Amino acid sequence: PEQEESGVFCTHCIHTPVPAVKSCLLCEASLCDNHLRVHSKSPEHVLCDPTTSLKDRKCSIHKKILEYYCIEDSTCICVSCRLDGEHRGHQVETLEEASEMKKKKLRNVLQKLMTEREKMEKRVQSLQECRRKVQGKADDETKRVTALFRDLRRRLEDLEKRVLRDISGWAERVSCPMLDYIRDLEIKKEELSRKMRDIEELCNMTDPLTVLQESGHR
Repeated sequence: PEQEESGVFCTHCIHTPVPAVKSCLLCEASLCDNHLRVHSKSPEHVLCDPTTSLKDRKCSIHKKILEYYCIEDSTCICVSCRLDGEHRGHQVETLEEASEMKKKKLRNVLQKLMTEREKMEKRVQSLQECRRKVQGKADDETKRVTALFRDLRRRLEDLEKRVLRDISGWAERVSCPMLDYIRDLEIKKEELSRKMRDIEELCNMTDPLTVLQESGHR
């Protein structure tokens, strides 16, 4: 299944696609199990994992397998590049040596990144814990303030009712004597009005005797 997922098939199996198990850099061909058994075992036939980029593994100038790494130019080269080409006299390493050195550097970088990530994770955890504490304190304060204002509202409502009740009682105490006094004045006013009507009637009479007699009785 892994061979099928790679998408590389045997170059020699033309009629039916068969997953390749190896690729030959010299032949620029991929081989299944059957064709790998009859393939040349000579050293120049370098085998690698199945790949579709066989041309990328050869020198574009000399068409030979890339076997070395030029340290000065940071590039992969073939034996002709090293001996007769533009990289002659340069410091070179085998691909295996250069790869191991590169892996070593990458592991150091990876270790630093892992250390940095661990520091960040601890910092994130610390900040999250701090945030939880802040949120918890805020929740407690919210509950406390809510309860406080609820109690204040209740007290204000009670105070309002008491003050309104006192105002109503005061108004009633003050107005009751006034009502009694007003009733007395209304009675006296009616009495005065009656006397005024009697006098007006006398003033409107034309008979002198009647005026004198009636005024004596009133």
